[in-house]
Amino acid sequence: MNDFSDSRSAAVDQRARWAGLRGPGVPPRPLDARALAALAANPGCGRRAVLDAAGVDKGAVARALGSPERFGQSQFAFARGNAFEARVKADGCAELLRLLGAAEGETADLPDLAAAGPEGRVARTRLALQEATAARRWTLLDHPLLVLEVAGAPVHLEPDAVAVRPDGGWTVVEVKSFPVLDGVADPVKVGAAARQAAVYVLALERLDASAPRPDVLLVCPKDFSNVPTAELVDVRRQLAVTRRQLARMTKVERIAATLPEGTTFDVTRERPPGELAEAVEAVPAAYAPECLDSCELAYHCRDRARERGAVEALGRSVRGELGTLTTVERLLAAAYGDRDGRDSRDGAEDERDGDGRDVDPAAVALRRAAALRAEALGREASCR
Repeated sequence: MNDFSDSRSAAVDQRARWAGLRGPGVPPRPLDARALAALAANPGCGRRAVLDAAGVDKGAVARALGSPERFGQSQFAFARGNAFEARVKADGCAELLRLLGAAEGETADLPDLAAAGPEGRVARTRLALQEATAARRWTLLDHPLLVLEVAGAPVHLEPDAVAVRPDGGWTVVEVKSFPVLDGVADPVKVGAAARQAAVYVLALERLDASAPRPDVLLVCPKDFSNVPTAELVDVRRQLAVTRRQLARMTKVERIAATLPEGTTFDVTRERPPGELAEAVEAVPAAYAPECLDSCELAYHCRDRARERGAVEALGRSVRGELGTLTTVERLLAAAYGDRDGRDSRDGAEDERDGDGRDVDPAAVALRRAAALRAEALGREASCR
């Protein structure tokens, strides 16, 4: 009994802490599959994890900081996407059923998932999945509503469709409007779609761990037409990453506990200039250029990274290759001369400098690259 009381008290205290970070009377901004997928794409960012767990409106914070987000779909893109999805699901989802691999002439049950409120829709979806699995025939659930608990709060998720196969397996269907050109789609967009679909699969696993298939059906327009084409995408890796990130979300309270007393991201009240920026900077971030497509605070974080000269602003792959060279200043010093001012071409190919001291392998590579660049530029100038 005491353990139950303690856990309930801790949950109440945590909710109060999240409310304090949002500000008095500010309602929490609900998470969705896109937000959870973005968390999985950058699991090292404590800033996003804390603000999302607290339900802070990151877009409002970014605007207050003077660095508003610049991503999103146009109304034309929304209309095009809705029209394409309608085509995929036309005539009793006949085209979608074909893309799923059903035999010619087969039909699918299309249960009515309407219900009062999100809780009613979640319950109706759960019942429809149970009935379809028991029926052992093709069933297509159009925009079912799932629920996933994240950091102690329910998150409602709405996939484009979930197909129940005659063998009892469940397949998540993601309909996207980006094209597949000559059999190849944009890998960045495919990766984002796979992460989003993995969130839906994870929510389905909470209903029946064995029923959801680890491969999701990604449906896109073929070439420059509106004709749908599809491919099964294996999301097991994305599932593993999402599980780890959601487990980590339960630990973000430790990060929140380290923030200075009175820290808040409330943008609805008057506050001294710079106070909001200080509150944001108090939470550690892990900026990468990919954040620009998915996080409202990305432009603010990019500006701060550039001010510090952090190599993260150049990309994760570059950062991973540079080892201990964590700033652009150190990178340039390694490429064009060491701390003693020695010319970068001296001993560029050696693992040790002239005094026998160890040289960072990244620095050796940079010196070599600088020498090759200078040589190439010299040849170009002489050719002129």
